Amino acid sequence: MKNSFCLVFDKTKSSFKIKSLLLKKIKITTFKKANLIIVLGGDGFMLQTLKKFYKLKKPFYGINTGNYGFLMNKFSNKNFLKNLKTSHSVRIHPLQMIVKTKVGRLKKSIAINEVSILRQSKQASSISISSNKKNIIKNLVSDGVLVSTPAGSTAYNLSAHGPILNLDSNKLTVTPISPFRPRRWRGTIVSDKSKIIIKNLDTNKRPISAVADNFEVRNAKTVIIQSNKKIIFDLLYDRNNSLYKKIKIEQVRNETSNN
Repeated sequence: MKNSFCLVFDKTKSSFKIKSLLLKKIKITTFKKANLIIVLGGDGFMLQTLKKFYKLKKPFYGINTGNYGFLMNKFSNKNFLKNLKTSHSVRIHPLQMIVKTKVGRLKKSIAINEVSILRQSKQASSISISSNKKNIIKNLVSDGVLVSTPAGSTAYNLSAHGPILNLDSNKLTVTPISPFRPRRWRGTIVSDKSKIIIKNLDTNKRPISAVADNFEVRNAKTVIIQSNKKIIFDLLYDRNNSLYKKIKIEQVRNETSNN
């Protein structure tokens, strides 16, 4: 079946430049008629685009015009069509976040990289964390905590010194951010079938926010996080630049830096 394309692009000089080059190579159609979505931008723009258009159930091919571009491919004007033709698919599932706020409102969102629980004021957060009704930690006093997918484990999670997960590990990381008590707690790894519940133990003096990638809910009281296996993101990668390979490189780099 011949590919038909639609194009989504960030409004940057780099994106506009590559867009003009692509329009000389491929014909662009509507979202309805296309069977492949090309995304020009950085990782943040890709996350926004995936959340906005995943219900179309079409594969996404990202071209990096941002900084690192972990979720994206490098653009080659010469080899673009060849790279696209030989690209292969990686399927990932997001996290589902359900937040109950201090005043009883419910807010929902999905996260492809991570759900971040962050202190909202000068006071450190005081939270409890459980998984499948078993306590992970009764009271964590810290700047917050992250629950990360394998695809997101090289992002904010890695910066917080969390472990890097293999893409097919079927695991999630729970990583503290600047833990104060217990100071030596480094987090844990749980099954992606887990239902993680995070509760704010002091909503008055220690408010927290819950952030699903780039969607924030403030004054969270309870946050429920679990994988949503019903949602599938189909990402296309060049054969010499797969997401598996990128994760392996980061694992090796992390191990080397820690030795």
